Amino acid sequence: MTRLGSTLVGLLAAMAASVAVQAQEASIQLLPEQIKWAALPADVAPGAEWMLLVGPLDKPVHYTLRVHLDKGGMVTPHTHPDNRYVTVLAGEVYAGMGDTVNEATSRRFPAGSFFVVPAGHVHYSWAKDSEVTYQESGIGPTSNTYVAK
Repeated sequence: MTRLGSTLVGLLAAMAASVAVQAQEASIQLLPEQIKWAALPADVAPGAEWMLLVGPLDKPVHYTLRVHLDKGGMVTPHTHPDNRYVTVLAGEVYAGMGDTVNEATSRRFPAGSFFVVPAGHVHYSWAKDSEVTYQESGIGPTSNTYVAK
């Protein structure tokens, strides 16, 4: 296949995925009481839970998930294969880059903040002073790869 042919096939696949996601998203309506949280593994995310709002995570489509951290809760240093687009919904999340949690270099993001974590960058988040809820979106497939302790 020519380079142009490969590009066109890729473009058509992306357009098809976009149409599928639009159709999927149109049928999703969740009220706060319908969101069912699941605990993240305590050894890598103590005091953290999450909920997939739109997915799946293992396909090349848009996904949106929410994370809730109890006061003092943390998602330890990890990476993703895709960019993550993060909006803080409630509370204040502290986030930083690197394979060690460092309070001095962590940045405070209050409710209403938005930031992007680039693909492959080691990062972490924690709820230093109060509980926090934030929402992440991206294009899958995605996963979390935690830094070994």
